[in-house]
Amino acid sequence: MAGVDRLFGTDGVRGRANTDLTVDMALDLARAAGEGTEGPVVIGRDTRRSGPMFTTALHAGFSSVGVDTVDVGVLPVGGVSRLIRQLDAPLGVMVSASHNPAHDNGIKFLGPDGGKLNDEQEAIIETRYRRGAPWKHPDGALIGMRRNMLDAVDRYVENLGDNAEYSLRGLEFVLDTANGAAFKAAPQLFEQLGATVEVHAAQPDGMNINAGCGATQPEFLAGLANGRPGLAFDGDADRLIAIDENGAIANGDVLMAIFAKQLKDAGKLRNNTVVTTVMANLGFRRAMQRLGIDIVETAVGDRYVYEGMRQSKAALGGEQSGHIIFYRGTTGDGLRTAIRLAEVMAATGQPLTELRKVITEYPQVLHNVEVADKAKLADSVDVWGAVADAERSLGDDGRILVRASGTEPLVRVMVEAPTAEVAEEVASAVGAVVADALR
Repeated sequence: MAGVDRLFGTDGVRGRANTDLTVDMALDLARAAGEGTEGPVVIGRDTRRSGPMFTTALHAGFSSVGVDTVDVGVLPVGGVSRLIRQLDAPLGVMVSASHNPAHDNGIKFLGPDGGKLNDEQEAIIETRYRRGAPWKHPDGALIGMRRNMLDAVDRYVENLGDNAEYSLRGLEFVLDTANGAAFKAAPQLFEQLGATVEVHAAQPDGMNINAGCGATQPEFLAGLANGRPGLAFDGDADRLIAIDENGAIANGDVLMAIFAKQLKDAGKLRNNTVVTTVMANLGFRRAMQRLGIDIVETAVGDRYVYEGMRQSKAALGGEQSGHIIFYRGTTGDGLRTAIRLAEVMAATGQPLTELRKVITEYPQVLHNVEVADKAKLADSVDVWGAVADAERSLGDDGRILVRASGTEPLVRVMVEAPTAEVAEEVASAVGAVVADALR
């Protein structure tokens, strides 16, 4: 496919609904993925207005090439992943643009283990998609059938609850479900385990998903904490950002450090290893070094984290953004992460304000620079010269990371330094070079 932009990004096929990502694309992606698949295919979605439109097209596409489907409705991606495994399904699809605004949507394929497809598997689907018609045209009893699973949320919550090791009775939490896929499941799960919850952003209208709330806007929940820990999910609930009792944000690095210490103390940190990405805070790296825990580093994306965990046989992996994967998991599941955090609090009797002291974060600044052609980044002499200058000025007391977004026309410039002022100064300078060089 030389000269053709890759259809799949770091998290499936994503774009503005009905403009960049169309019903015709969804129909043909289902046909492409369905040819050679036995079924059933599990299909779930978040609460976006465009979700039913795309799931209808996906069901039709799979049925047209002879593949049965199971519609699980609005469900966190962790629930779709679990149902794939429970039903021995060869494939699943989550219709969601995760943390993106409501006008976007996405199609994310999951394999038989419930994890995201790797690059090679996506390339096979994309190649068949681009080849187009003729498609398989079975008829009669060979046409695929759609089945609706009306109790999908109950099954998911029950499974999570059955695997919880502690009662949460006596604990109180504030939840922010981002008006997204977790709006039913998250309150139901915590109440089932005995916790007291106050729920916010749980009235989806199709257009308010992630709007001023959720894991990408944790400040909303921070203002509501009032001495209680808070748990914020994103649109498809594959990530979690927590708020401590003082209203301070605890991102994925903080949560990973808490889990790594707890697992190591319990003798359950397989291979004494955690898997993280290039975005992990320098403070996280130094905390792991202090605890004597090894780090495996991967590219950004929870599917790369999962692959790193599989190869290193690690029990824990995750991202600063709040995607965290535990042993026997295959993809980020914000509700499972939330329960694990609550269990650590229950087991230790410590509030989040104490647990988070395992890590001292370095101030981090992230600039998202809009560019005309992010593909030019790799060969930009000006950009990489500016990066080299920044690295020399920061020395061992900071770091800089510049990378193209996998889902948007952006170049991300991340800087960590001893002070926020220094980090901002360096990020602004390098960001200006990026904007000028890639305009």
